[in-house]
Amino acid sequence: MTGRPGTAGATRECPHCKATILESAVICPACKHYLRYDSEARPAAPQQVPLHVEGTIRHPAEGDAWEYSLVLVIRDGRGQEIGRQVVGVGALHAGDERSFSLSVEVFEAKGVKPRRH
Repeated sequence: MTGRPGTAGATRECPHCKATILESAVICPACKHYLRYDSEARPAAPQQVPLHVEGTIRHPAEGDAWEYSLVLVIRDGRGQEIGRQVVGVGALHAGDERSFSLSVEVFEAKGVKPRRH
């Protein structure tokens, strides 16, 4: 769910990579390009990182190829799905390895209006 412009959670499209990002972002989290250069445009450090998971898949030296899909699902406090996205897909052949990392970074929404309930 996206908020109205100027509210916490409002989104926009990155002009460089076209990813959906927070309107308040100074740097695109997808392509790492700067989006604003004004005097107030400083990249914010996360207030907290409540989730960080890393994992690696190693295909044995022998056997048929494996395929994978990296799926991200976001649920609200009631457990209802509010977002689902296939982030990446691929294949692993004998001896291949892939590593995955997921982080949730939380930032203070400075200068935006809180959402009304």
